Amino acid sequence: MTTTDPSRRRRSPVRVVVADDHPVVRDGLAVLLGLQPDIVVVGQAADGEEAVSVVLDARPDVVLIDLRMPLLSGVGAIRRIRAVDPGIRFVVLTTYVDDAEVTEAFRAGALGFLTKDAGRQEICEALVAAAEGRGLVSRGAQHALDTGEAAPATAEQDIPDGLTPRECDVLRLIAAGRSNREMVELLQVSEATVKTHINRIFAKAQVRDRAQAVRYAYRNGLASISDS
Repeated sequence: MTTTDPSRRRRSPVRVVVADDHPVVRDGLAVLLGLQPDIVVVGQAADGEEAVSVVLDARPDVVLIDLRMPLLSGVGAIRRIRAVDPGIRFVVLTTYVDDAEVTEAFRAGALGFLTKDAGRQEICEALVAAAEGRGLVSRGAQHALDTGEAAPATAEQDIPDGLTPRECDVLRLIAAGRSNREMVELLQVSEATVKTHINRIFAKAQVRDRAQAVRYAYRNGLASISDS
């Protein structure tokens, strides 16, 4: 099984749907993102139910979604969309930082988490990162959640699917958005060794790419927002 280094830039614009129940925020985001050369907004939604409909119709690369919306929550919308198309990626953009909600968002399939005080560059970077299968967490969310997330497994018997402790280390770095080259420097191993670990993780966890690996890591308590 081969892997793709997510540090490689996309050549085509990232197709994005914006889902937020506040019209001023939603329209402002759509205008802001529409000015970026590497992003194109292909739809907007004012509630969770509409988000499901718009996203499944437009099939964007990434959905920028609020957690607290009427009719259906952001987490609920993520789950329903991923049940139909697991290839769509999600970045949460919300005013409130609630540990339980954020944990549920990552378990549902979100790759990034931003608070609404994030700047334009940070939002755009998070969307591009998600399209490449990487996660990005804003500084505001990071600070608020440093002590609130589930801790990674520490006992070997808690590690699922026969993963080794070293493979768990690599998986946490994948969830933190690290590239293969960064893992080489952090783990002090060769790039071939990193690729071998990643291939074994994919095989044992039965995931196809880094985006699925990130979701697997959060779902199984092997990654924390504080790792990012």
